[in-house]
Amino acid sequence: MKVPHSISGAVRTFSYFLSSGTHNMLEGVEYLDLYGKEPSAIEMTYAIFLNVLEYDESGKITNLKHAEKRATDYLRSYCQSDFEVNPEFEDWETQLY
Repeated sequence: MKVPHSISGAVRTFSYFLSSGTHNMLEGVEYLDLYGKEPSAIEMTYAIFLNVLEYDESGKITNLKHAEKRATDYLRSYCQSDFEVNPEFEDWETQLY
């Protein structure tokens, strides 16, 4: 079975806005230098995005903005030590597979 088009589209779009520095949830956060220098931060951002993302039986995403928020909150907290993620991440959200 292949990944539903809604999932591949969501990952593609998230990737574009994240890697271009134009994701609206990361306005004012200096994170682009992490690419190539601290890849584990980018890796965890994607892991959280995909771990949190949910879809229904037809492949339609049901919580895109929530998944983006959790992932970008991680990246913001990584770059800005005074930013607190609320609620804190649960273990399943940060699991690397």
